[in-house]
Amino acid sequence: MIPPPSSPAVTPDLNLVPFPKIEPKAEPVDDLHAAVTGPTVPLEPFLPPPSPTFSPSPSPSTWIDPASGYDNASLFAEYLRLAHLYAASSANHNPLSIIPAPPDPSASSHAVVSARKKRKPRSGEMVRASSLNIHDLLHFRDIVRRTRITFDSLRVFFLQEEEKGEAFEAIWGKRTRPDLKAATIMADHDLWLNRDRRIIGSIPGIGVGDIFFFRMELCVLGLHGQSQAGIDYVPASRSATGEPVATSIIVSGGYEDDEDSGLMLVYTGHGGRGPNMFKHSMDQKLEGGNLALERSMNYGIEIRVIRGIRSRHSPGGKIYVYDGLYKIVKCWMDVGKSGFGIYKYKLLRIEGQEEMGSEILKFAEELKVNPLSARPTGYVSLDISTGKENFPVSLFNDIDDDREPSLFEYLFRPIFPAEAFQGKANADGGSGCACVSNCTVGCFCVMKNGGQFPYDSNGFLVRGKPLIYECGPSCSCPPTCPNRVSQKGVKHRLEVFRSNETGWGVRSLDLIRAGSFICEFSGIVLTSQQTEILASKGHCLVHPGQFPGRWIEWGDISDVNPEYVPPNYPMMPSVDFSIDVSRSRNVACYLSHSCRPNVFAQFVLFDHNNLLYPHVMIFAMENIPPLRELSIDYGVVDEPVEKLTM
Repeated sequence: MIPPPSSPAVTPDLNLVPFPKIEPKAEPVDDLHAAVTGPTVPLEPFLPPPSPTFSPSPSPSTWIDPASGYDNASLFAEYLRLAHLYAASSANHNPLSIIPAPPDPSASSHAVVSARKKRKPRSGEMVRASSLNIHDLLHFRDIVRRTRITFDSLRVFFLQEEEKGEAFEAIWGKRTRPDLKAATIMADHDLWLNRDRRIIGSIPGIGVGDIFFFRMELCVLGLHGQSQAGIDYVPASRSATGEPVATSIIVSGGYEDDEDSGLMLVYTGHGGRGPNMFKHSMDQKLEGGNLALERSMNYGIEIRVIRGIRSRHSPGGKIYVYDGLYKIVKCWMDVGKSGFGIYKYKLLRIEGQEEMGSEILKFAEELKVNPLSARPTGYVSLDISTGKENFPVSLFNDIDDDREPSLFEYLFRPIFPAEAFQGKANADGGSGCACVSNCTVGCFCVMKNGGQFPYDSNGFLVRGKPLIYECGPSCSCPPTCPNRVSQKGVKHRLEVFRSNETGWGVRSLDLIRAGSFICEFSGIVLTSQQTEILASKGHCLVHPGQFPGRWIEWGDISDVNPEYVPPNYPMMPSVDFSIDVSRSRNVACYLSHSCRPNVFAQFVLFDHNNLLYPHVMIFAMENIPPLRELSIDYGVVDEPVEKLTM
């Protein structure tokens, strides 16, 4: 006999955490509701078929429905949750814009505005995204990317503020994790996505294999609405049928009875765990998320599966990978390894989806250890840089016999004209800092950057700028100085590969975090006069001056602070040089073009101070999973309809 449920145990407030932990997990009462509504087309509500007779007995024969007959396609219409935002974006001719909150006259220009408001309960209305064309999907992807940039920019902002010590507490109050504070600020400005409707199935704008570093980011995007619980569901009190319905789960090895073989998953229900949070100390109960999973099985509802994987690349020691949709095919009560009753759910991955991100992570690790064993055929070269880069740059082609990248001289650094090092070297009033140890705020090079370090302590770009000054050969600081990042070369294992869609492209065998330096555009740098001559002769030239200023998006917090002003210092004149890659080039020359890129160009100076000839450094605009193609916006005009790159 299963004992009655114990009283919920609520943990102390974690300072602005929207979802307090409750066990057994009930629907959060302090929830968030996105105020932007107004779809342009009707939305059909989720109305599941009448459920079979159900009794909360632990006997499988009384409550397992082996076949539901549920017709997915006939129950849901097209999902356009952000129609109002899209209309506003179109009106402003800016697909990446999000309507900011009204400005607070009392707020200073540098402050993040956070007007506390009464939050509406989370909606129980359920819809499915269907019949979305390529343009719709790209537009949703833009919204998701913009939201993720805002979240990460706020997180970095609060991380920097915390480093100021007592000043932080005086302005922002009690210290807490930057990711929690960033999520709360976005909630106060109605920037959480998918809160006014529960999405069944895939979330538009989020692709299989996407990687996240924080649970709160999953909540902000609506991929998984629980900040701590592993089961996200619509409670019976808010369901149209009066029964709970599960929408997503997080699998992170939190229960000793879980079984995970990738395509097949045996998931243990919630509850019953002891103080060590791993072994069970009491029987589980068929309630809350457990009951919701059982109902989702009977209704044939697909479940989003996110896997939590331990990783040294994550600030919290774990990354979260969206692995796609699964169906629950069986549920039963069993006796767990600890001797207590547990509910188990067998899930099978739905066919026809992209490869699981968790499997790609494993495969990428195998490639780094023994590439020829993991991929016996297809390698043209294991290192086209011939040892010039910090890590080998492999060349892979399993499509045709093209070996073109191996025919070029690999140029590790660009070759600048002599005039780049003459005449204007000391135009800024000095040659370098005199720091005897790592640079600190107030040193000469930091002041050239506007008084702030361009990178954090881990080497991630804090905010894009027109130009960044790094410490160089004329500086006295050591190589460990935090203001020396891009000049040290690549930090990831990159691969040039052949693609049916984009020709030659670039991908990484490593997970690349947003804000990371990737590589530099290298070749023979030409003056404007040389550019005109060689362009007429058909040389292959790259024009850095045509790159759109995507750097302005990185670090942008205007969505929560209408008075935010993008960095305009150091000043940067018009870039008029070109890079000839006709004979000598590096890995960056194979980056594919996209109007919705995942990397961007940032101008940097370190070995000379001539503003007319900056280095063209490439940084990640978002978290880029292993083996996902890198793309940059070359500023190409009249581009044909591009492929959907998630």
